Amino acid sequence: MQSVPERQRSVLVWDFLVRIFHWSLAGFFLLAYVTEDEMLTVHVYAGYAVTGLIVFRVIWGIIGTRHARFSDFVTGPAELTRYLGQLVTGRAPRYLGHNPAGAAMIIALMIGLALTAFSGMSMIAGEGSGPLAGTVFANLPGEALEDVHEFLANLTLFLVVSHVVGVLVSSILHRENLVKAMLTGRKRAGEEPPVDSVPSILESNIRGKAI
Repeated sequence: MQSVPERQRSVLVWDFLVRIFHWSLAGFFLLAYVTEDEMLTVHVYAGYAVTGLIVFRVIWGIIGTRHARFSDFVTGPAELTRYLGQLVTGRAPRYLGHNPAGAAMIIALMIGLALTAFSGMSMIAGEGSGPLAGTVFANLPGEALEDVHEFLANLTLFLVVSHVVGVLVSSILHRENLVKAMLTGRKRAGEEPPVDSVPSILESNIRGKAI
């Protein structure tokens, strides 16, 4: 006899680095978005923070814990289309990690954020500031860059809102609080084994380099 029902048992899915990345990225993007006109210095440094977080996520998506790796959740167009069809009919399967729609949104958000940050750094490069100062990007037309930067920022905000809606839909469909899951790292147990711990991942990578 099981002391805890199967449905109520939970496993660690999102390691603490993924969770810190997720909420830090959301916070710094929001900070950059609301300070664009009035607090340029804060806006610029928030953009740098977003850039650093994106670089970290790319690295962690290669060497990180199981469900943090791109190889675990990135799918092709066919799988994404199939999942969206199932979602419309209310029969989408539950994933312990990211589902195909969530995976596509993650990639879209990372690309959007990276391009937004890059266009912003190109803008200030024209004024002799930032890491791109003195490069070819400093010679790009400032007014056009400003328009591109604003468009990309608004597009990214649209993606963020779409992501939140998707999280709510998935939470209702599968009757689990995905916002809480990204805070605690835990989800209702499935048939898959739990995520590796961050220390074990770092240790295995260090051993691999030593060999």
